Amino acid sequence: MPYTLHADSRQTGAPTKRLLDNSTMIQNISVIGLGKLGASMLAGLASRGMHVIGVDVSQHVVDAINAGRAPVQETRLGELISANQERIRATMSTDEAVLGSDISFVIVPTPSDQRGAFSLQYAKFAFRALGRALKKKDGYHVIVLTSTVLPGATRHGLLPVLEQESGKRCGPDFGLCYNPEFIALGSVIRDFLNPDFYLLGEFDKRSGDRLEQVHRRVSQNNAPVKRMSMENAELAKVAVNSFVTLKISYANMLAEFCEHLPGGDIDVVSDALGMDKRIGRKYLTGGFGFGGPCFPRDNVALNFIGEVLGVDGRLLKVNDDFNRGLSARRIEMLKPHLPPGATVAVLGLAYKPLSHVIEESPGVYLCRALSDAGYRVIGHDPLAAVGAGEELKMKALVTDSLDEALCDADVVIVATADQAYIALDAATLLQGHAQVTLVDFWRILKHVAQDPRIRYVPIGLCITDADAASTLQAQWA
Repeated sequence: MPYTLHADSRQTGAPTKRLLDNSTMIQNISVIGLGKLGASMLAGLASRGMHVIGVDVSQHVVDAINAGRAPVQETRLGELISANQERIRATMSTDEAVLGSDISFVIVPTPSDQRGAFSLQYAKFAFRALGRALKKKDGYHVIVLTSTVLPGATRHGLLPVLEQESGKRCGPDFGLCYNPEFIALGSVIRDFLNPDFYLLGEFDKRSGDRLEQVHRRVSQNNAPVKRMSMENAELAKVAVNSFVTLKISYANMLAEFCEHLPGGDIDVVSDALGMDKRIGRKYLTGGFGFGGPCFPRDNVALNFIGEVLGVDGRLLKVNDDFNRGLSARRIEMLKPHLPPGATVAVLGLAYKPLSHVIEESPGVYLCRALSDAGYRVIGHDPLAAVGAGEELKMKALVTDSLDEALCDADVVIVATADQAYIALDAATLLQGHAQVTLVDFWRILKHVAQDPRIRYVPIGLCITDADAASTLQAQWA
């Protein structure tokens, strides 16, 4: 379908008079898909004064929201749903949601398929229901896809579904936008209400204007809006995550450099790099590889679409290979510090602090690899113990008791910089042992390094300056 990019499809500043015209003010919104992001968006929108209808295929989720409870665990979610209950309701009916709102946000899973692309299976299911609902509705309605997809998916994979099911045409009869969020699990609501910017891919100016109006009312920090074609927005979303992973891998590479330089310290080097405004400090804290439900798969997916388009995406593949090989390299590095048959406590099994998610978690990988190497492994995580326990059956004992994890440990490995671990002291780590080896991936326990009973092994710092100096001397003398 041909399209025209409007002259004002650009970053906008102050809201225009027309965007704030009460005659077109959007007050009623629907959210299709009430997982961590969808439920958090529902609560966030309601907290900003809008009436929100949530839709989900699970009766349990619908009942929880209608009872004023959070259907999933996320920071402040239950609090906001309870406080704004008069503006929130949930249903399993897409028809009811579309007929009772002016704009619908769609947040459904787009899992990776065997090619590395993002599957549209669930999105198409939702768009069929939305199309049938549009057929029954008089008046203009905007559909907004928030789920992560690859370039071309919204226009060529999902728009035809809406038009076929509704019998209507996008543009004159209804609007369509692609509008992903940049959030982190554990801080979804804060990130949703205070984004760096809004990425708005619009089918046309009319639909973009309606969506921007919502963002202007939702934002607590007056975030700018970048408006563009849907394809540009689809690329930009995946590119942001992929670029962040490059910074993480670069920092992890520098950490390995520092381990082989006399006095090497990744935090000192990263602080210097971060002073350069072209680089910035964020995501340069070398420690462990990236994981979770987004970063690894987005890198693979962008490489996939590059192959489809004939673009040389080797940089993406090398980055993915480097990250996937990092845990194995770290285990090889740790072997001299692991006595045969030792009991190893791995602290941090979620892919990052303050999360229940163990998908692509370096800590889980460590537990599995150490078990396969013949060590007795005890894992601990403040939030992810249940999921990690299921994942690590027959490989490791997983507990939510920190004392239980430490009581028999000969070696303690800190895999995430969780608040539960930052305050650990020597007595707690030792648990009565004469000595314990502490491997600190994030250098958060330097305060115990001076205790002679603790053999401190920090990742990203040089441990044997004399050996490192000898290597350099042999090269340059």
